[in-house]
Amino acid sequence: MHRLKRVNSPAYDGPAYSNADASSLISLNIAASIAQQLEAAGHSIPERETKIAGQTAGRLFEEAVAEFVKRTFPALRHIRPGRWGVGQLGNTSVTNVSHFAQYEHLEALSKLKRGNPELQAALGNDYIVAPDVIVWRDQCDDEEINATEPIVDDVHGARSALRKSDLNTRPILHASISAKFTMRSDRAQNSRTEALNLIRNRKGHLPHIVVVTAEPSPSRLASLALGTGDIDCVYHFALDELEEAVERTENEVAQELMATLVVGKRLKDISDLPLDLAV
Repeated sequence: MHRLKRVNSPAYDGPAYSNADASSLISLNIAASIAQQLEAAGHSIPERETKIAGQTAGRLFEEAVAEFVKRTFPALRHIRPGRWGVGQLGNTSVTNVSHFAQYEHLEALSKLKRGNPELQAALGNDYIVAPDVIVWRDQCDDEEINATEPIVDDVHGARSALRKSDLNTRPILHASISAKFTMRSDRAQNSRTEALNLIRNRKGHLPHIVVVTAEPSPSRLASLALGTGDIDCVYHFALDELEEAVERTENEVAQELMATLVVGKRLKDISDLPLDLAV
């Protein structure tokens, strides 16, 4: 998030912030209020002459979300034991979810499609998903599983995804995190499409599917957060400040929408995310 000196709008007189929609007065006001509260709490928000390109802002936000999860979720190993990994697909050797136990069959399907135009036309590429940030759990060897008493042997538990064996060689996808700095036009719906593909194409345990955003507009947040069945929850980078900013607008529609999202547990603060991942 950064600040621009001015926005060209006769209805708004003040600095514009990079997560605001310059064509929406309520978005400008809420984003400015969030920034003011963050600065009052001691957080520095840099000022720039020009707005960072959308793709660049999105990448920086994705990196920040990944770093936050790396620093917080592994600290909960006493609550959720295991060997965990956190990363961005673009920064690892993994290119898509077929690297993980629940989706490894997609790799075989992709290979089968190569050189077969009819199969390519019938299946397309919709089943291939590359989330922004992922959390995975490494498998356990027999010594770890049998640490307290005999549980697995050559016959029992051979097919479990948790057990490292010749049949099971891939880590388990624990969470798919879509990082959206803002939710302009169809960007929010891309997250829903990714979620539905993860749900439909899995074999085994469904990973957590969440979205993290800095979007200030309650209506745009609602376009993704409302409803159940695909995305677990939407997390905001500054929910307390967002709630206060919406209250200051005195816009009853926006206030009621925020109450619906928060009370209905469809919108949470990013600080809730590591704890929810430990469930």
